[in-house]
Amino acid sequence: MRIRALGVAAAATVAFGATACGGSAPTSSAAPSSSAPSAGASATADKGSGKLVIWADPNRTKALKPFAEQFGTENGVTVEVKEISKDNQQTFLTASQQGSGPDITVGAHDWIGNLVQNGAIDPVNLTEEQKAAFSPIALKAVTFNGQVYGAPYAMENVALIRNTELAPDAPATFDDVIAKGKELKKAGKVKEVLCLPVTAKGDAYHVYPLFSSAGGAIFGTTSAGDPDPKQVLVGSKESQAAFEKLAELGEKGEAALKTSLTNENSIPTFAGGKCAFLVSGPWAMADVKKSGVAYDVTAVPAFKDGKPATPFVGVQAFFVASKGASKTLAQEFVTNYVTNPDVAKALYDADPRPPALTAALDAVKAADPDAGKFIEAGSGGIPMPAIPQMSAIWEPFGIAEAAVVKGSDPVKAAESAQKTIDGSLKN
Repeated sequence: MRIRALGVAAAATVAFGATACGGSAPTSSAAPSSSAPSAGASATADKGSGKLVIWADPNRTKALKPFAEQFGTENGVTVEVKEISKDNQQTFLTASQQGSGPDITVGAHDWIGNLVQNGAIDPVNLTEEQKAAFSPIALKAVTFNGQVYGAPYAMENVALIRNTELAPDAPATFDDVIAKGKELKKAGKVKEVLCLPVTAKGDAYHVYPLFSSAGGAIFGTTSAGDPDPKQVLVGSKESQAAFEKLAELGEKGEAALKTSLTNENSIPTFAGGKCAFLVSGPWAMADVKKSGVAYDVTAVPAFKDGKPATPFVGVQAFFVASKGASKTLAQEFVTNYVTNPDVAKALYDADPRPPALTAALDAVKAADPDAGKFIEAGSGGIPMPAIPQMSAIWEPFGIAEAAVVKGSDPVKAAESAQKTIDGSLKN
């Protein structure tokens, strides 16, 4: 999930709260459609308009077309896979409200809260056997208010990608990462201590493992263990301490975190051998492999005496549109084609991110060990919160992050972010 990229993206506890990505949303928009078929219903029972329309991004459009054509032939319908190249969530939501949207859309699981709140998607009717075929964290990610709202097909999270020629040993702590990076820079072997995208506007997604390890939190939790938007903790004492830690690593401290490092240049800098450590996700691996750099992938380690370094886990999924013209066909495609390992493998080949379907992941790992390493690196992670209120977090948090990295007062930055978020959420 290349943040924002963010999806479009993800400790078992998240002082941020959640062990699941559920949350509060209007029950009226969360109710399943009465016209949704029961699990296993035949697509031929109701072909709707006789046409199935699927919206996907450019990478997935090409991979989906052969399977869409096969589905159309088997069911005697026309299937159109339409490429949507930008603003996919908002484009889908606007089209849904206007009655001109697709039957199926493909996107990040953290869209779910917003789409459910706006009545744009239906629950997906997976059988218990189908649910069991997915990674538990992927299934958890697409579960909202107790219902499954998407068929997951890929997972992603950040890890520590290490140049093994410059840093042969996997660091035990993040303190070790910084120490080794500084040693290499002092020796003139690298130009950067660490390649972690901060950007001028901040990047909460990439820095979250460090923030959480330093004790930071975004949300408290509800009694059910879900993120509680009424308990924003960005300005808490613990989060202030976490921002202080980021400041120590920043431009007036260790110079490991820099606003000049972005999503556009951090991967090429690592691939060019100019830094030994990169915090990034599966999307980085094509460039890393092409560069010929010797590398390994491990979990982002925690700070010494810190809490676990918890990455967000993002899940890509197929959603059934509430206002689609061929909802029964859509359910059939999502439940019986997306759950097909061949489809999952084709989607992986088009955009190499670890499959959510266990059988497909096992097949992929045999040919690409990195897929398994990213999954292992995200095993202690949490699904990106899917509650609609999460959208109020990114910008204020990012502003605070960038400010402290540049040397601003961490307490004031945290308090300002808290005030902005509370104002937006009317807390």
